Amino acid sequence: MTERDAETQRRSGAGGARPTIADVARLAGVSKGLVSFALNDRPGVSADSRDRILSAAAELGWSPNMRARSLSTNRAFAIGLVIAREPDIVAADPFFPTFMAGVETELSGAGQALVLATVTPGRQEADTYRSLALDKRIDGVILTDLRADDERIALIGELGLAAVTLGHPDTDSPFPAVSIDDEAGVTATVDHLVQLGHRSIAHVAGPSSMLHAARRRRAFERAADAHGITARTVETDFSATEGAAATRHLLGDVAERPTAIVYSNDPMAFAGLAVAQRAGLSVPRDLSITGFDNTDLAEHVYPSLTSVATDVAAWGAIAARVLLATIASEPVDNTDLPPARLVTRESTSHAPASPAPTPPAPTKNGR
Repeated sequence: MTERDAETQRRSGAGGARPTIADVARLAGVSKGLVSFALNDRPGVSADSRDRILSAAAELGWSPNMRARSLSTNRAFAIGLVIAREPDIVAADPFFPTFMAGVETELSGAGQALVLATVTPGRQEADTYRSLALDKRIDGVILTDLRADDERIALIGELGLAAVTLGHPDTDSPFPAVSIDDEAGVTATVDHLVQLGHRSIAHVAGPSSMLHAARRRRAFERAADAHGITARTVETDFSATEGAAATRHLLGDVAERPTAIVYSNDPMAFAGLAVAQRAGLSVPRDLSITGFDNTDLAEHVYPSLTSVATDVAAWGAIAARVLLATIASEPVDNTDLPPARLVTRESTSHAPASPAPTPPAPTKNGR
């Protein structure tokens, strides 16, 4: 072992000591201040010095001490995601894990952390934002599930946090938005069903208080009106449980039973598919079914689910990237992602030539 190797081993924390900026500075032959500037990518460091410092840091296996870094910069190096839905709905909806995976791909490479909280809307939600801000646990937040006249916009501004919104709020907002045109996917769904001969189509929607659920409902109703077809909407909380209940309600109305049902997310569509089949209906021979989000399971259920596809992981990654840029006081603009698109599979087919026979009255547990 050479003398430099021995010195590197000593400085790299042999025996449990963690290498410090001072160790990097000694090995690179520069000041601690210059090391700090280089490692935080600040101006004022020559290319040669920066390369020497980064090489020394890599040789020592140096990594930032986040606690010390936070104290020295007055930053948390973390962003928040507060989800105001019931925990069982969050756990059952593949959107959130996929979205968070996208967020994490951006944060991990930037030395940032994600702070997640699941709360009930209202006072607990507002208190959670206040606590995260006052305790300096986060530098900014991703606002999901935007609502009509969303009070969180003003609250986040008062707390001095950076933010990015998923979609455009219906009120003035100082924050950049990252949006997907989900209306295009809903319109394509209705067009597809009408082309298959369906004239009675129902929509199982999310809560009208959420802007994206309201947008999808409006898109459905506009498309139905454009085709002059009979359309009905049942509102739910986005859960599979309420999706199943909405399906039982629609199928129980024999006089106006739809030949196709458009669900506002995949979990509700899966539940509706089970309810229909247990009630004795064949999908898609007697009833066509579509979902939204094109989750992985959509391709593997039987029949496979026609669904609207959005790149949820990319949405998360870009939202995190925009938020980090905002925190760093870099100029950012609103970002519009590619519009949602329809992926057709086995759960949709031509409308039945005659109404399906009346199935046994479906019960809550389908038996």
